[in-house]
Amino acid sequence: MTEATTAPTTAPTTAEEPWPVRTVARKIAAWIDRLGAVWMEGQVTQFTARQGTATAFVTLRDPAADVSLTLTCPTNLLGDLQPPLAEGSRLVVHGRPTFYLGRGTLSLRVDDIRTVGIGDLLARIERLRAILAKEGLFDPARRRPIPFLPRTVGLITGRASAAEHDVISNATARWPAVRFRLENVAVQGVHAVPQIVAALAALDRDPDLDVIVLARGGGSVEDLLPFSDETLCRAVAACRTPVIAAIGHEPDTPLVDHVADLRCSTPTDAGKRVVPDVAEEAARLRQLRERARRALHGWVERERRLLDAMRNRPVLADPHRPLDRLAEEVAALRERGRRALVGTVATASDDLAHTTARLTAIGPAATLARGYAIVQRGTVDDGRVVRSVRDATPGTRLRIRLVDGAVAAVVAGPGPVTTGQ
Repeated sequence: MTEATTAPTTAPTTAEEPWPVRTVARKIAAWIDRLGAVWMEGQVTQFTARQGTATAFVTLRDPAADVSLTLTCPTNLLGDLQPPLAEGSRLVVHGRPTFYLGRGTLSLRVDDIRTVGIGDLLARIERLRAILAKEGLFDPARRRPIPFLPRTVGLITGRASAAEHDVISNATARWPAVRFRLENVAVQGVHAVPQIVAALAALDRDPDLDVIVLARGGGSVEDLLPFSDETLCRAVAACRTPVIAAIGHEPDTPLVDHVADLRCSTPTDAGKRVVPDVAEEAARLRQLRERARRALHGWVERERRLLDAMRNRPVLADPHRPLDRLAEEVAALRERGRRALVGTVATASDDLAHTTARLTAIGPAATLARGYAIVQRGTVDDGRVVRSVRDATPGTRLRIRLVDGAVAAVVAGPGPVTTGQ
């Protein structure tokens, strides 16, 4: 026995004292044996079960990731499966991870295999539908509007498929200048989900893309299972670019239809809805142009009639006539004012003459004119009217006012007193 084979396996390894391959393999096998038995689900990508051999080999792949694992099982275990095993079948297996020292490979030693039926798959889809709906991924409010005329359309579909032909031919017939960026992927089977998710990510990074179309023709429930995968649904919901789902036919409603921003019943329908119809748009433009022309002509005619009506008005037909009429009105008003002023002055003059005559009739001047006189004391300080002979004692100086002037006199003595008859 050499030193390398007898070296303790618990000692740390160095470049001078490495472990042999068998030691490392045994340690790996010991660690794997600690994992214990597990239940696992996946999709069959390859299986080998030759007659006359006791062991069959099956490759099981994760439907949502690029991960696979090899299974080993007794050959008769596969022969008892109903329906018979085929590529793409969904399996639930029970086994224990095993590391084979001779080949240095890891596999799962299976002791129980159960096929997943259509009923089980549909029940799982319904459970996933409830989860995604509760998270709000089906909420119509989160759906983005599809652009009216996208610059470039991203198309994810099978290579040389009828869905690819239907989308491109119908879109090109409607809008010949439409541009496509094509991503051909597997649209069924174990490779479908990883390839579609990668294609979505690549198209979503393209700044020239305005919309992504995910298209596939009709098929069985098993064929359309990738489009109800949780990973794919979440990838579609995370896209920043609007996504159109056109999967299968009208009755087919995979979960991705509810997550996408627009669901089309068929790829043909997607080709018709992703771009407008150039003939319809040209007809709409002609109709709008005709409506605009009629509206403009109607406005011009209305304004022309308005101008004609304004031009036919008297103020514009004979501009001097209103001025002449206003001048006549001003002259008439001035004449009326003059007559009113003259009449007022004449009336006032008559009133003044009448008042003067009345004052003259009742004033002292008229009495003096009839021969009467007004006798006043003639002193400077006393000009009182003499009303009695007692007010005129001898020697009193008097001022006698007559109708045409006044004379001075001195009282000589009392005269004879007479009374009126």
